[in-house]
Amino acid sequence: MDGGQSFESTDESQPSLSDNDLGSQSRDLRPKRFQEYVGQRAVVDSISIAVMAAKKRDETLDHALFHGPPGLGKTTISQIIARELDSQLIHTSGPALERPADVVGLLSNLKAGDVLFIDEIHRLSHAVEEYLYSAMEDFRVDFMTGSGAFAKTINLPLQPFTLIGSTTRAGMLSAPLRERFGLAYHLDFYSTDELAEVVTRSAGILDVNIDSDGAFEIARRSRGTPRISNRLLRRVRDFAEVRKSGIVTSIVASQALEIEGVDSLGLDRLDRLYLTTLSKNYQGGPA
Repeated sequence: MDGGQSFESTDESQPSLSDNDLGSQSRDLRPKRFQEYVGQRAVVDSISIAVMAAKKRDETLDHALFHGPPGLGKTTISQIIARELDSQLIHTSGPALERPADVVGLLSNLKAGDVLFIDEIHRLSHAVEEYLYSAMEDFRVDFMTGSGAFAKTINLPLQPFTLIGSTTRAGMLSAPLRERFGLAYHLDFYSTDELAEVVTRSAGILDVNIDSDGAFEIARRSRGTPRISNRLLRRVRDFAEVRKSGIVTSIVASQALEIEGVDSLGLDRLDRLYLTTLSKNYQGGPA
């Protein structure tokens, strides 16, 4: 979940995201409006101004790119944008758009004002990506039909739309694609205090009785990532309900996460195995 923090149903004929973020529990925890969103203050302030300005001018929002590590809220912010614009959000992903025909079909079905969200946009093939250039700049796609002497170019006008791209690997985006985004934002890891606020908010939604120390204990083991915070909160909730009184304190959270194998740094058993292997077999150097 991007930030733990989807909504509108998508056209079932189109490829859709298969991210674990979109499970029903994660969806319930996601903020629905900018004012509910915790963290990423500079990003939220900037994009909310852009959204309000676009609505005031009755224009489509500039295409937007969100990049950064997984679990920080890229998908969630995209969903909020569509909701604030009163627009339909269509989900897809780079790997799902395998052929030019896939992207042409998707683009031609967009309605005016729709928001098209492409996750893992860095994984688009070059052939598919090229069809986005004119679509993003001029709201049209040009494609060839026939071959040889019978080949001709078809110009297909599109309804104005907003493309939102999401990627964890911005460096893999081609310059022509990257330059067509009028808005670009990097999402940073969260502070422990911000994550404690995320945990407290999510606990309220899940009806978990948690004190501030309990929220902080979960937050500090979440490695700066809201998605991890929400996952750990659910495991701590289970422990508190089964083994304790149901109230999540710092001690209860510590005991629960110890059972889960999550240490004070947020490392799990597999993380520690990786580090041990690097230390013993590679003397801490590259593997």
